[in-house]
Amino acid sequence: MISALIWPLLVGLLISGLFEALLSPRPRPFWQRGAAANSVHLGSWLLIFGLLVLLLQRPWFAVMVFLSLQLVVVQSSNAKSHTLNEPFICHDFEYFWDAILHPRLYVPFFGVGLAIAASSAAAVAIGGFFYWEGSLVTSEGTSRFLTNALGLIALGTLLLVVSVRRLPAIALQPIDDIHRLGLFASLWAYGVALMRAPVPTPKQSPFHALTPVASAHQGKQPLPNVVLVQSESFFDPRPWCKEVDANLLRHFDTTRANATLHGALNVPAWGANTVRTECAVLTGIAPGLWGVRQFNPYRTLARHPMPSLASALKAAGYRTVCVHPYLASFYFRHKVIPQLGFDHFIDINAFQSSDKNGQYVSDQAVARKIGRLLEDDDNRPLFVFVITMENHGPLHLEAPNQATLADTLPGAPWPLPDHLRDLAVYLQHLSESDKMLVSVKNSLNTAKRPGLLGWYGDHVPILPEAYAHFTPPDGRTPYMVWSTESWVTAGVGAANAYEPFELAANELGVQLFKQVFGHDISSDVIKVEPEPQEQE
Repeated sequence: MISALIWPLLVGLLISGLFEALLSPRPRPFWQRGAAANSVHLGSWLLIFGLLVLLLQRPWFAVMVFLSLQLVVVQSSNAKSHTLNEPFICHDFEYFWDAILHPRLYVPFFGVGLAIAASSAAAVAIGGFFYWEGSLVTSEGTSRFLTNALGLIALGTLLLVVSVRRLPAIALQPIDDIHRLGLFASLWAYGVALMRAPVPTPKQSPFHALTPVASAHQGKQPLPNVVLVQSESFFDPRPWCKEVDANLLRHFDTTRANATLHGALNVPAWGANTVRTECAVLTGIAPGLWGVRQFNPYRTLARHPMPSLASALKAAGYRTVCVHPYLASFYFRHKVIPQLGFDHFIDINAFQSSDKNGQYVSDQAVARKIGRLLEDDDNRPLFVFVITMENHGPLHLEAPNQATLADTLPGAPWPLPDHLRDLAVYLQHLSESDKMLVSVKNSLNTAKRPGLLGWYGDHVPILPEAYAHFTPPDGRTPYMVWSTESWVTAGVGAANAYEPFELAANELGVQLFKQVFGHDISSDVIKVEPEPQEQE
């Protein structure tokens, strides 16, 4: 029995180590990682190999399944690093289920052809191994089979229990951590840290202190309607790429010139992971206060209510509405949005297929929805938080339109070179975001109440070929707060309203709040300093 297991075990372990060399960024060699990290790799291999042998009864088949799963994780990590500048971490395992539910958002980045080829090869391999490799239960007997399989599982578990606790502390910098620890040790380190990480307390949100301030203003003065737009992948590409038409964002330029507050927004996301920025803006909690939970804070918020910009405005008598033209269940928003204090959540079901422009509901359709909400006056001020979708990737699934190049990339040749193809598609949709901006402004101007418009990008778009050609942008996105009235309330820009001010994403919601109420809000009320958080 031992001889039937030893060669598959050793060969599989060797290949598993070689597979790590395929990672980009590549981890340190094993001899530079330390005993704990290497023991975690060995323990993981023994545990999973033992479980697969117990399930399949065929050791070489178990090796094939394990290595195939590892290769999927390696390929997923490389695809994520290529597009999002971040390798695979344990939080990402749930996205495999999301990839089944929402394949358009994930599979194209992995590679449609690769996914089909891998699935076909797996089906052939399963049939082949079941046909050619005999069951160990048949050849060795049930008792000996169970003793050896359970022994492998026990040994792997023991190694993990001893070694995981001896791993060095993670830095919450996935690139650095996977380089120092390797794939398996970094996955275990992030997983254990996630289980042990404390949940931020409501008092750590600045809106915990601001909610009584908002309540005190209820009924005292006419409050403005507030629309806050999180524009998908919105950034200004003109300083980064001189080939982009200078008038691409003319409505944005006009609005920014008259904004009460504007500048660059430091967002905790690149290319995707929208909810990291979204959570920071709505709760006012800096990513550092979330610890290892910062990589998907909505999983935590689905179970733990938190004060937010929405709940604070609701305390002042606002009707609070979230508009997101996609499935409400994505990122647990169907649970999170009510927890954050929104009265209503308008999702994809409120839109028609004719509302699409490209792959998703158009920004113009969302602007029309906002306009109808502002027309529905029930004598309460309205707060609308908007999460757009039109410019969501994968951009390479759409073909660029030659007719629009004169307004986006006027000097570009046709057919477009590879580094301009996705960029051209992005710019087509970006011009639609600019049109949405002026539509929302018009709706605010015609409403019975004064209005405030907040606008920001959640992250830069996924354009790896363009970034490789032109060099990547710095990752910041623009933000601005515009008012229908010619006044400026308290805020970082109150003294010099037309100068740009750089903000962190978790500061934007607070500044918008101050634009609504802030004539007499002390800065001490909203000051929430990040506290050091121990990482396991």
